Amino acid sequence: MEEIDLYEVLGVEKGASQAEIRKAYHKLARTHHPDKAAAEDREEADTKFKAILQAYETLYDVEKRALYDQYGMAAFDGSRPGGMGGGMNMEDLMTEMFGDMGFGGMPGMGGMPGMGPRDMKAKKGQDDEKDFPVTLEDLYLGKTQRFGATKNVICGHCKGKGAKDGAKPKKCSSCQGQGHKQVPRQVGPFLTPVVVACDTCNGTGEIYSDKEKCRKCKGNRTMSEKKPLELYVPRGSHGGERIVLPGEADQSPNQEPGDLVFVLEEQPHETFQRAGADLLADIHVSLAEALCGLSRVVLKHLDGRGIAIDHQKPKGGILRPGQLLRVEGEGMPIKKSEAHGNLFIRINVDFPEDDYLQDQTITTKLLELLPKPGPPVQAETVDEVEYETNASIDDFGGTDAHGEDAWEDEDDEGAGGGAQCAQQ
Repeated sequence: MEEIDLYEVLGVEKGASQAEIRKAYHKLARTHHPDKAAAEDREEADTKFKAILQAYETLYDVEKRALYDQYGMAAFDGSRPGGMGGGMNMEDLMTEMFGDMGFGGMPGMGGMPGMGPRDMKAKKGQDDEKDFPVTLEDLYLGKTQRFGATKNVICGHCKGKGAKDGAKPKKCSSCQGQGHKQVPRQVGPFLTPVVVACDTCNGTGEIYSDKEKCRKCKGNRTMSEKKPLELYVPRGSHGGERIVLPGEADQSPNQEPGDLVFVLEEQPHETFQRAGADLLADIHVSLAEALCGLSRVVLKHLDGRGIAIDHQKPKGGILRPGQLLRVEGEGMPIKKSEAHGNLFIRINVDFPEDDYLQDQTITTKLLELLPKPGPPVQAETVDEVEYETNASIDDFGGTDAHGEDAWEDEDDEGAGGGAQCAQQ
């Protein structure tokens, strides 16, 4: 298979500066963004956009670009000959067993030639995970967020060495050049020795004098840098999904940078509730609309469109409180397809205020027009009771099995205020 030329993808010369690479990327990203493509071309645009993003991430990063210039894409494919991969050697095996902490003289092993802390195979750094709040509109329409991320990058002046050219490091006295040391750590009720990276030399096993340290990074080997990034949230995404920007976490010498991970945090919506690809919205209709018909825009959708309902009698019938209307295909978009879920509209009927019917003539007319009540309940004895009109369902069940106050006097008159065990 013919290998893709990343410089050709971005349309830049091989000797292009970082500024030229960034400018070319932004221009192409705006032109080929999936959001701007027609529905039938969106899959092809998404593939093109990912290729542009991969080319930018590889060529803008100084270390990745150097590897690409020397080895091509094989530098990032461990399964291909001539690349960075190959079978597992002794270094890989020891790293799998003991982690990324150097073996230039591990206690009890007498040191292993060629496996000092500076020769360790680069391991991937820790991912940086952040919450990313999104509205339901963002998830319905898709969203592209451009921002500047501040992170640690390899010092360009000393190339991550932490010292001036020609400076010779000294063995760290704290870890004896191992890059790691044993410290006691509480594990349950016991103190157990564990191996950790040396905090004096930051795991390198080497230190430099203050005069020999790099004047740019002050010996830290990394510097803080703000980098422009772009986050794309596809249409139909869900809260809790992870959007990964590969290799955009903090950089560290002799270590592949981790990923910058954004976890989508869906915000509550004032109109819609979401379940899967379906949406639910409550609307309020007047009593007249419920009885005589409804024909109007009832709500605004997530893309700004008005949703109109034409529910006329006798075809539609009377609208009842709690009734659900289902609108096919007006729910959330389903990722990687043109399909949508459904929209459910729940009816709430607004009744008039208490003093609405003050004219007895109108009341009499309504009694003639509205359906008559059902047959009366038959009973031998009838009590006309008093009642409260504003009772709360929260009070239901508030009276205990003994009737609370209703039985308090009778209980007090009993022996001991309650049931007593009979004497045997």
